[in-house]
Amino acid sequence: MNLKEKKEFGDKARVAREKLSLTQADVAKKANMTVNYYAMIERGEANLSFEKMKSIVKVLKLKITIS
Repeated sequence: MNLKEKKEFGDKARVAREKLSLTQADVAKKANMTVNYYAMIERGEANLSFEKMKSIVKVLKLKITIS
């Protein structure tokens, strides 16, 4: 994932989280990661594994499109 893709995923995760009225701590707990790591993902700063991405997508009820 390049920097642009990381930021784009982080932005989409933040918007989805806010629509579901969840805190970063809520998502982190449900996705089995630390709050600090999840916050880094939302800011586009973390190197996100596919497994972590799937966990977040499931919690936030998003869809992944791979191209």
